[in-house]
Amino acid sequence: MLYIILAFIGGALVTLASIINSKLGKEIGVIQGTVINYTVGLICILLVCLFNGSLFKIANEGFSGIPLWAYLGGIVGVAVVILSNVVIPKIAVIYSTLLIFIGQIVTGMIVDSIFGNPISRGKFIGCIFIILGLAYNSNIDRKALKI
Repeated sequence: MLYIILAFIGGALVTLASIINSKLGKEIGVIQGTVINYTVGLICILLVCLFNGSLFKIANEGFSGIPLWAYLGGIVGVAVVILSNVVIPKIAVIYSTLLIFIGQIVTGMIVDSIFGNPISRGKFIGCIFIILGLAYNSNIDRKALKI
């Protein structure tokens, strides 16, 4: 149950971070906002590592043995922040959050299938229902704005 709650909190924080980053990007520029985001994040994680002792472990062990592909997470993270900074000011937060969620679901299903976890019919149908629900609600909102 704890991990379910933590996952929920993580999802909420992703949405809040996207909103905050997009506001910052709108104020000072997308790239500049991304630099500020990662600079503050770096300072925060360095402080956490300093206080829990893991910073010294990194200094002693270095980065040997870490596969090159593992560093792609930082590059992908930068792309996520930049894209969020561009998209969220243009699309309502609920829609951008749902579109991000759909992207995560579809990517998760693709990655699962690549690593030998087949996509069940239920997962596929669930994903289709989410997409249809988003399209339906978007259409309703569009009609309401015309009135």
